[in-house]
Amino acid sequence: MSFGHNIKAATCPGSAQRKLPLNAKHPKSDPDNAGTGLGGLKPYAQWLLLAALSLPLAAALEFAGIPAGLMMGPMVAAVIVGVNGGTIRLPRIFFFGVQVVLAMMIAGMVSPSLVSTFLSRWPLFLLIVLSVIAMSTFCGWVITRMQILPGTTAIWGSSAGAASTMLLMAGAYGADVRLVAFMQYLRVVFVATLATLIAHFGGHQAVGADERSLFAPFDAGNVALTLSIGIVFGLIGRWLRIPAGSFLTPFAVGSALTMTGTVHFELPQWLLAIAFGLLGWNIGLGFTRSILRHARRAFAPTVISIIVLLSFSGLLAFALVAWLGIDPMTAYLATSPGGLDSIAVIAASSNVDLSFVMALQTARLVIITLIGPVIARFVADRA
Repeated sequence: MSFGHNIKAATCPGSAQRKLPLNAKHPKSDPDNAGTGLGGLKPYAQWLLLAALSLPLAAALEFAGIPAGLMMGPMVAAVIVGVNGGTIRLPRIFFFGVQVVLAMMIAGMVSPSLVSTFLSRWPLFLLIVLSVIAMSTFCGWVITRMQILPGTTAIWGSSAGAASTMLLMAGAYGADVRLVAFMQYLRVVFVATLATLIAHFGGHQAVGADERSLFAPFDAGNVALTLSIGIVFGLIGRWLRIPAGSFLTPFAVGSALTMTGTVHFELPQWLLAIAFGLLGWNIGLGFTRSILRHARRAFAPTVISIIVLLSFSGLLAFALVAWLGIDPMTAYLATSPGGLDSIAVIAASSNVDLSFVMALQTARLVIITLIGPVIARFVADRA
């Protein structure tokens, strides 16, 4: 779910910070870009520039009816800032808040059919998830055998999901963590962009602006209760070291409360808009000059492997449509190889079966977290 934090500390050769753990405090800037391009500006000036670019892009995409335009616009703006020398990074506390808000938003939209959807089709879900994992592992193995990337980097970078876990394992296994992060970031951008375009041109328009007024009235008590539950269980998820716990724990608890009718969750639209924008910034700011320079040789094979994986996911989606009569967009979002948070935003902004999408995506995240590192290590030993 979240990744790219502290890549610099883990990958700078010869740096005194090389031995810092990946879960150390997230740096607020990228020293490699300092003094060059936008890196010569003060951090507050970079944030103002990023906001100034994000607002018109998000407004244009929303006006065009693009699903998740409030995320895609800021993501594009953040990529522009990052590749032009920007040094700013989204602080961890803000990303934690984004995960909590998104988790409670999705939990409030989940229907009682979520559990029944999973239980009635768990063999199919398992087959789809394992197929995606197998294809992503095969892509990484091919890139490694062709010696395009050093060591076992491609194995970890090609893993379809649980990016934070893969980054930790990659660093412990001696792989180039910066390249792994680049591959993971690039796949998320491809998946989010393609899913958004398919949703738009496939007729799955975003919810009308009249239904999502940023300043629509809301119940302050319900909002306070929603955020309190999300924050408490988000912190519990982090404390228990559950992979993607800041999202999955409040999502699981919130879904249970929604399905039993215990609590009615509510979030103001302006808060959701901010969360979508911050998520876009978190993804886009990962593309820095230093990472792109470092990953120049890996760009073409990485893009090819992503296209292969997306095409394979598309075939799985087609099979779901043919066998079960599921809506094509629902099937595609459900089989897309990460990331869970961006897919959740797109699904919530589109006319799809949210329960089906979240059931399959959650199953994928749990399974890849449990067996992904074992498979990657097994293949790496034999690559």
